Amino acid sequence: MPKNRNTFSSRAGLTAWRRRVVARAVHRGWQWVREAGAVTADHPGRLRFRRIGAGTRLAFPQGTVFGEEWIELGEHCVIAEQVTLTAGMMPGLELGPDAVLTLGNGVVLGRGSHVVADAPVTIGADTFCGPYVYITSTNHSYDDPDEPVGRQWPRTAPVGIGPGCWLGTGAVILPGARLGRNVVVAAGAVVRGEVPDHAVVAGAPARVVRSWDPATGWQPPLRTPAPLPVPEGVTPEQLLALAELDPDNA
Repeated sequence: MPKNRNTFSSRAGLTAWRRRVVARAVHRGWQWVREAGAVTADHPGRLRFRRIGAGTRLAFPQGTVFGEEWIELGEHCVIAEQVTLTAGMMPGLELGPDAVLTLGNGVVLGRGSHVVADAPVTIGADTFCGPYVYITSTNHSYDDPDEPVGRQWPRTAPVGIGPGCWLGTGAVILPGARLGRNVVVAAGAVVRGEVPDHAVVAGAPARVVRSWDPATGWQPPLRTPAPLPVPEGVTPEQLLALAELDPDNA
């Protein structure tokens, strides 16, 4: 029996070692594939955007992308995995001389988001989107009660999202929506129509739940105090050291 136990132990150890080696190889290979498959201005791969700014990166694997000739991406945009970017209702259409989908500098699109631009869609600079955000300039129509909804001609309207906005996870921006500057869209909100600057919207359909007044500040007032800014000259290493000394983080 002892001999058999040693034999089984040796085989188990060898199997575990092989699994570790294979796992490392798979992870290293996948990391290489992700780096090689990423799209940048210097390495656009098969995608030929109307413009792709310096520092912009589309992570691999990309989602559905077509109509690149009418898509402009600003500088230093971050487009996560499986993000859909489309101009036009289908590939191969002639959409005219102007851009249909425009992302300003520093736009972030979270994993699994979709931006579908049949009519013009503009996303302002430094707008951040959480994962699975859906922005579209097209919606189904259901005028004819006898025809399947999916076969009826859709309605389109331009979409404009101002600079500095934050769109939470799962937010939906519908055709015709116009968001002002520094708008916060709560997770899961469904937005249509006009949203003023410096507003917070939530719900389906979304409504303004908080707004900024120059005289009185945020109304209703914020429930939590504003975060303290990082003192000038403090390094990331020093912040990490302080966090380790903080008993609340222990």
